[in-house]
Amino acid sequence: MTDLPIWHPPSGRGPGLVLVQEIFGLDDYLRSVASELAAAGYVVAIPELFRRFAPGWSSTHDEAGVAASMEVAASFDPELGLADVLETMAHLRSRPAVTGGVGVLGFCLGGSLAFAAAAEGDPDTAVSFYGSTVASSIGDLPRVTCPIQFHFGGKDPYIPRTDVAVVESAVAAHEGAEIHVQEEAGHAFHNHVAPMFHHPEAAARAWELTTQFLRRTLPA
Repeated sequence: MTDLPIWHPPSGRGPGLVLVQEIFGLDDYLRSVASELAAAGYVVAIPELFRRFAPGWSSTHDEAGVAASMEVAASFDPELGLADVLETMAHLRSRPAVTGGVGVLGFCLGGSLAFAAAAEGDPDTAVSFYGSTVASSIGDLPRVTCPIQFHFGGKDPYIPRTDVAVVESAVAAHEGAEIHVQEEAGHAFHNHVAPMFHHPEAAARAWELTTQFLRRTLPA
Protein backbone atom coordinates (compact mmCIF):
# COMPACT_ATOMS: atom_id res chain seq x y z
CA MET A 1 0.00 0.00 0.00
CA THR A 2 1.31 3.43 -0.87
CA ASP A 3 1.88 6.15 1.72
CA LEU A 4 0.98 3.87 4.62
CA PRO A 5 1.31 5.92 7.81
CA ILE A 6 3.47 4.11 10.36
CA TRP A 7 4.35 4.99 13.96
CA HIS A 8 7.51 3.53 15.50
CA PRO A 9 8.25 2.90 19.19
CA PRO A 10 11.11 4.71 20.94
CA SER A 11 13.37 1.68 20.38
CA GLY A 12 12.56 1.68 16.67
CA ARG A 13 11.53 -1.99 16.81
CA GLY A 14 8.67 -4.03 18.22
CA PRO A 15 5.60 -6.14 17.42
CA GLY A 16 3.29 -4.80 14.73
CA LEU A 17 -0.26 -3.55 15.16
CA VAL A 18 -2.68 -2.74 12.37
CA LEU A 19 -4.95 0.01 13.71
CA VAL A 20 -8.26 0.15 11.86
CA GLN A 21 -10.25 3.35 11.58
CA GLU A 22 -13.76 4.42 12.47
CA ILE A 23 -15.88 6.07 9.78
CA PHE A 24 -14.25 9.39 10.76
CA GLY A 25 -11.04 8.49 8.92
CA LEU A 26 -7.48 9.22 9.98
CA ASP A 27 -8.33 11.93 12.51
CA ASP A 28 -6.73 13.35 15.64
CA TYR A 29 -8.28 10.60 17.73
CA LEU A 30 -6.85 7.76 15.65
CA ARG A 31 -3.45 9.45 15.52
CA SER A 32 -3.45 9.77 19.31
CA VAL A 33 -4.24 6.05 19.69
CA ALA A 34 -1.44 5.20 17.26
CA SER A 35 0.99 7.40 19.19
CA GLU A 36 -0.01 5.81 22.50
CA LEU A 37 0.44 2.29 21.14
CA ALA A 38 3.79 3.21 19.63
CA ALA A 39 4.91 4.64 22.97
CA ALA A 40 3.98 1.27 24.50
CA GLY A 41 6.41 -0.46 22.14
CA TYR A 42 4.44 -1.28 18.99
CA VAL A 43 5.02 -0.50 15.31
CA VAL A 44 1.59 0.80 14.28
CA ALA A 45 0.20 1.08 10.75
CA ILE A 46 -3.16 2.52 9.68
CA PRO A 47 -4.60 1.48 6.30
CA GLU A 48 -6.67 4.18 4.60
CA LEU A 49 -9.95 2.35 4.04
CA PHE A 50 -11.67 5.11 2.07
CA ARG A 51 -8.75 5.87 -0.26
CA ARG A 52 -10.55 4.55 -3.36
CA PHE A 53 -13.42 7.06 -3.21
CA ALA A 54 -12.58 9.66 -0.54
CA PRO A 55 -8.78 9.85 -0.20
CA GLY A 56 -7.58 11.73 2.86
CA TRP A 57 -11.03 11.58 4.47
CA SER A 58 -11.29 12.99 7.98
CA SER A 59 -14.40 14.49 9.53
CA THR A 60 -15.53 16.38 12.59
CA HIS A 61 -17.07 14.50 15.49
CA ASP A 62 -20.40 16.30 15.81
CA GLU A 63 -23.75 15.34 14.30
CA ALA A 64 -22.83 16.93 10.96
CA GLY A 65 -19.57 14.99 10.88
CA VAL A 66 -21.34 11.74 11.71
CA ALA A 67 -23.84 12.33 8.90
CA ALA A 68 -21.08 13.17 6.41
CA SER A 69 -19.02 10.17 7.46
CA MET A 70 -21.96 7.81 7.15
CA GLU A 71 -22.60 9.15 3.66
CA VAL A 72 -18.96 8.52 2.70
CA ALA A 73 -18.98 5.10 4.36
CA ALA A 74 -21.96 4.09 2.23
CA SER A 75 -19.48 3.70 -0.66
CA PHE A 76 -17.25 1.39 1.37
CA ASP A 77 -16.79 -2.19 0.18
CA PRO A 78 -16.16 -4.40 3.24
CA GLU A 79 -14.36 -7.06 1.19
CA LEU A 80 -11.90 -4.53 -0.22
CA GLY A 81 -11.48 -3.05 3.25
CA LEU A 82 -10.70 -6.46 4.69
CA ALA A 83 -8.17 -7.01 1.91
CA ASP A 84 -6.52 -3.71 2.87
CA VAL A 85 -6.28 -4.79 6.51
CA LEU A 86 -4.80 -8.18 5.59
CA GLU A 87 -2.37 -6.53 3.16
CA THR A 88 -1.27 -4.13 5.90
CA MET A 89 -0.69 -7.07 8.26
CA ALA A 90 1.50 -8.73 5.63
CA HIS A 91 3.36 -5.48 5.02
CA LEU A 92 4.15 -5.11 8.71
CA ARG A 93 5.39 -8.69 8.90
CA SER A 94 7.83 -7.91 6.07
CA ARG A 95 9.38 -4.89 7.79
CA PRO A 96 12.70 -5.39 9.59
CA ALA A 97 11.50 -3.15 12.44
CA VAL A 98 8.63 -5.53 13.25
CA THR A 99 9.60 -8.28 15.67
CA GLY A 100 7.44 -10.64 17.71
CA GLY A 101 4.28 -10.89 15.64
CA VAL A 102 1.50 -8.66 14.28
CA GLY A 103 -1.92 -7.95 15.76
CA VAL A 104 -5.00 -6.00 14.70
CA LEU A 105 -7.06 -3.50 16.70
CA GLY A 106 -10.07 -1.61 15.40
CA PHE A 107 -12.86 0.71 16.48
CA CYS A 108 -16.43 0.84 15.12
CA LEU A 109 -16.07 0.04 11.39
CA GLY A 110 -12.56 -1.05 12.32
CA GLY A 111 -13.93 -3.27 15.09
CA SER A 112 -15.93 -5.21 12.53
CA LEU A 113 -12.88 -5.50 10.28
CA ALA A 114 -10.59 -6.55 13.15
CA PHE A 115 -12.89 -9.51 13.81
CA ALA A 116 -13.12 -10.32 10.10
CA ALA A 117 -9.32 -10.16 9.80
CA ALA A 118 -8.96 -12.53 12.76
CA ALA A 119 -11.29 -15.01 11.04
CA GLU A 120 -9.84 -14.65 7.52
CA GLY A 121 -6.18 -13.98 8.26
CA ASP A 122 -3.49 -14.91 10.72
CA PRO A 123 -2.97 -12.10 13.24
CA ASP A 124 -1.25 -13.02 16.48
CA THR A 125 -3.90 -11.19 18.48
CA ALA A 126 -7.01 -9.11 17.81
CA VAL A 127 -9.04 -6.45 19.62
CA SER A 128 -12.47 -5.38 18.37
CA PHE A 129 -14.24 -2.31 19.76
CA TYR A 130 -18.00 -2.02 19.10
CA GLY A 131 -18.07 -3.54 15.63
CA SER A 132 -21.62 -3.33 14.32
CA THR A 133 -21.38 -6.49 12.17
CA VAL A 134 -19.75 -8.68 14.84
CA ALA A 135 -23.01 -10.16 16.13
CA SER A 136 -24.32 -11.03 12.65
CA SER A 137 -21.02 -12.69 11.70
CA ILE A 138 -20.24 -14.32 15.06
CA GLY A 139 -20.60 -17.71 13.36
CA ASP A 140 -17.05 -17.05 12.11
CA LEU A 141 -15.66 -17.12 15.66
CA PRO A 142 -14.62 -20.80 15.47
CA ARG A 143 -12.29 -19.80 12.59
CA VAL A 144 -10.38 -17.42 14.87
CA THR A 145 -7.27 -19.14 16.19
CA CYS A 146 -5.59 -16.16 17.88
CA PRO A 147 -6.54 -14.56 21.19
CA ILE A 148 -9.35 -12.06 20.63
CA GLN A 149 -10.94 -9.42 22.85
CA PHE A 150 -14.29 -7.73 22.20
CA HIS A 151 -15.55 -4.45 23.70
CA PHE A 152 -19.08 -3.06 23.61
CA GLY A 153 -21.19 -0.40 25.26
CA GLY A 154 -24.34 -1.65 26.95
CA LYS A 155 -26.31 1.40 25.81
CA ASP A 156 -25.06 1.55 22.22
CA PRO A 157 -27.91 2.92 20.05
CA TYR A 158 -26.41 1.27 16.96
CA ILE A 159 -25.74 -2.18 18.47
CA PRO A 160 -28.67 -3.55 20.52
CA ARG A 161 -27.81 -5.12 23.87
CA THR A 162 -29.45 -8.31 22.60
CA ASP A 163 -26.82 -8.45 19.82
CA VAL A 164 -24.07 -8.04 22.40
CA ALA A 165 -25.59 -10.94 24.34
CA VAL A 166 -25.25 -13.11 21.22
CA VAL A 167 -21.53 -12.30 21.16
CA GLU A 168 -21.24 -12.97 24.90
CA SER A 169 -22.75 -16.43 24.42
CA ALA A 170 -20.40 -17.31 21.56
CA VAL A 171 -17.33 -15.98 23.39
CA ALA A 172 -18.15 -18.09 26.46
CA ALA A 173 -17.79 -21.21 24.32
CA HIS A 174 -14.59 -20.17 22.50
CA GLU A 175 -11.23 -20.62 24.16
CA GLY A 176 -9.00 -17.59 23.80
CA ALA A 177 -11.87 -15.12 23.41
CA GLU A 178 -13.06 -12.57 25.95
CA ILE A 179 -15.68 -9.82 25.98
CA HIS A 180 -16.09 -6.74 28.13
CA VAL A 181 -19.27 -4.68 28.18
CA GLN A 182 -19.30 -1.18 29.66
CA GLU A 183 -22.99 -1.24 30.52
CA GLU A 184 -23.39 2.52 31.04
CA ALA A 185 -21.60 3.50 27.79
CA GLY A 186 -22.88 3.99 24.26
CA HIS A 187 -21.19 3.76 20.88
CA ALA A 188 -17.63 4.97 20.25
CA PHE A 189 -17.20 5.56 23.99
CA HIS A 190 -13.41 5.48 23.70
CA ASN A 191 -13.27 8.38 21.22
CA HIS A 192 -12.02 11.26 23.38
CA VAL A 193 -12.35 13.89 20.66
CA ALA A 194 -16.07 13.15 20.16
CA PRO A 195 -17.99 14.68 23.10
CA MET A 196 -21.27 13.21 21.86
CA PHE A 197 -19.83 9.69 22.26
CA HIS A 198 -16.97 9.78 24.77
CA HIS A 199 -17.50 8.15 28.16
CA PRO A 200 -14.26 8.81 30.08
CA GLU A 201 -14.72 6.23 32.84
CA ALA A 202 -15.77 3.44 30.47
CA ALA A 203 -12.98 4.39 28.08
CA ALA A 204 -10.36 4.20 30.83
CA ARG A 205 -11.58 0.80 32.00
CA ALA A 206 -11.74 -0.64 28.51
CA TRP A 207 -8.33 0.71 27.55
CA GLU A 208 -6.71 -0.75 30.65
CA LEU A 209 -8.22 -4.12 29.72
CA THR A 210 -6.93 -3.67 26.17
CA THR A 211 -3.37 -2.82 27.17
CA GLN A 212 -3.29 -5.73 29.63
CA PHE A 213 -4.53 -8.05 26.88
CA LEU A 214 -1.91 -6.80 24.42
CA ARG A 215 0.88 -7.18 26.98
CA ARG A 216 -0.27 -10.76 27.53
CA THR A 217 -0.87 -11.81 23.93
CA LEU A 218 1.56 -9.61 21.95
CA PRO A 219 4.19 -8.45 24.43
CA ALA A 220 6.31 -5.50 23.39
